[in-house]
Amino acid sequence: QKEDPFPGPAPIPEDRVEKFKRKEKMKKPRNKHFKLKALISRSEKASEMAQKQAARIDLLLPEDAGFLEGDDGEDTCTISQEDIVDAVDISSGAKYFNLKLSQFGPYRVDYNRTGRLVHLLLGGRRGHIACIDWQSKNLMCEINVMEAVNDVKWLHSENMYAVAQKKWLHIYDSNGIELHCIRKFNDVLRMQFLPYHFLLATASATSFLQYLDVSVGKEVAAICTKTGRLDVMCQNPQNAIIHLGHSNGTVTLWSPNQKEALVKMLCHQGGVRSVTVDKTGTYMVTSGMDKKLKVHDIRAFKPLKIILHPIWSFLFVTEPKGCVVCSYRGYCSGQCLLQLYMDVWSTPSPKPYMAHRVRGAVWGATFCPFEDVLGVGHGDGFTIMIQNQLLSKIQPELISLDPNQLGQVDRATYEQKHQDRVQALGFDPNAKEKFVPKFKKKGRSSAGSVERRKKQVAHEDQRDVIRRTVEDKMRLAEQRKKKAAAKLSGQRSALDRFRK
Repeated sequence: QKEDPFPGPAPIPEDRVEKFKRKEKMKKPRNKHFKLKALISRSEKASEMAQKQAARIDLLLPEDAGFLEGDDGEDTCTISQEDIVDAVDISSGAKYFNLKLSQFGPYRVDYNRTGRLVHLLLGGRRGHIACIDWQSKNLMCEINVMEAVNDVKWLHSENMYAVAQKKWLHIYDSNGIELHCIRKFNDVLRMQFLPYHFLLATASATSFLQYLDVSVGKEVAAICTKTGRLDVMCQNPQNAIIHLGHSNGTVTLWSPNQKEALVKMLCHQGGVRSVTVDKTGTYMVTSGMDKKLKVHDIRAFKPLKIILHPIWSFLFVTEPKGCVVCSYRGYCSGQCLLQLYMDVWSTPSPKPYMAHRVRGAVWGATFCPFEDVLGVGHGDGFTIMIQNQLLSKIQPELISLDPNQLGQVDRATYEQKHQDRVQALGFDPNAKEKFVPKFKKKGRSSAGSVERRKKQVAHEDQRDVIRRTVEDKMRLAEQRKKKAAAKLSGQRSALDRFRK
C-alpha cells in the first residue's frame, strides 16, 4: 500500500485559529479537586476543537470581497486599467471599453436599475444623447437636441429618460422620440430620481427645487431655496432627502413636504463643489473650494475626518464599503486624475486605492448596478474602470422561497434520523420483536396452549390501539361540542330581551 504523502489533518494558519479564540486557559486547582480538573480539561478540549473547526470552515465563507493587491512595496495607484484587464478573466476583461467622443463632451452618465438588462445613458454638454445596452454594447438610440444638455437621468423604466436642456425639461423614450416638454421646469441644472416615490427632483439656476410626479406628470412641489444657483445636488438613498450644496459653504437638506430646509450645515469655508451620500444614509462626503474633503456623520451632523488636497476636487459616487471617487483637474496637461478611496469611514487617514487618468474634465461618474465597474463621463468621451470585486454579491446557493430560513438552524426530525439509522444498520433497532412464548414444563407448552398465549398477547396489543383510537374520538367530540356551544352562546334570540 502507498503511504499518504500528507498524513494527519490539514494544517490551519495560526492567525485564523487566533481569530476564533474564545477565552484564555484557566488555572487548574490542586490535586484534591479531581472532578473539577477533569471538567476543565474536557471544556478546554471542546473549545479548542470548536476553534479549529471554525477556522477550517472560515476558508469556505465568501463574505470577504476581493481587492487589488500589489507586489511588495508597490503602490496600487500605479496599476493601470490595462494591467488589470490582462490579469482578470476574459468575461471581466470584456467589460472594459473606452468611447472616444471628443466632439460633444464632456458627458453626464446614468445607469438604469432594472436588473440584468442594464442600459447606459450618455448626455453630452453640446447636445449629444445616446442610449446603449451596456452588456451587448448595442446602440439603442442616438439624437442631438441642438442645445446645451446639463443633466440626464433614467426614470422608473428603461423606456423613458429625462434630459435637462438649456431652457426646459424634456422627456424622451428609448427610441429618442420626445414625449413631453415641461416648461414649468426651466433652467434645470441637476436632477435626482426617487425610484420608490416616482418623483423627479430638479435643481435650477433660478434657486428653485422642484418635484415632478412621473406617474401622473404633475408638479408636486416647488420650493424657492433663496440660495442662488443650484448646481450641487444629491439624494440620500435611505430616506429620499435631497442634499443641496451652496456657494456660501453650507449644505441644506430638503423634503417636498416643507418649504424650509430641514437641516443647514456649514461644511466648508468656501463654496461647496460636490456632495454625495452613501447607500446606508449614514455618511455624507463633501468637497469645497477650501481644498478640503470632509466626511460627515448625518446622524449627528458632525464632521468625522478631514482630508486635505493641494487642488480642488470633485466627488461623484460612494458605495456602502466606503468607496469614494474623486477627480482632480490638471492646470497645464489638460488631463483629469480619478482617484478611488476605500474604507473612508473607518480608515483614520485614507489613501488612494486606485487611480486613472482621462482627457478633459470629468463631468459624471457612477457605479454600474450589479457589476464591479465604474462608468466615467469626461471631455473625451466615456470610459469604464474595472473594480476588482468591490461590491458584495450574494451567492446563488442562498436563493430560496423563504429568505428567513437563511438565519435558522437545520434540525433534522426524529423520523429522518431514524430512517438514516435504519439504512446504516440494515435493520430497525426500535422495531418490536415478535412474541415467542416461553417453553414451560409439565405439558403446559402444548401446541394449543402456545397458540392461546400468542392470541392473548395479540389481543392486548389490539386493545391498546383501540383504546387510543377511542380516546382520540372522544377528544374530538368534546372539541366539537365546545365550538357548537360557543356559536350558540354568541347568537341572540327574540326572547333574550326579557332576560334580567
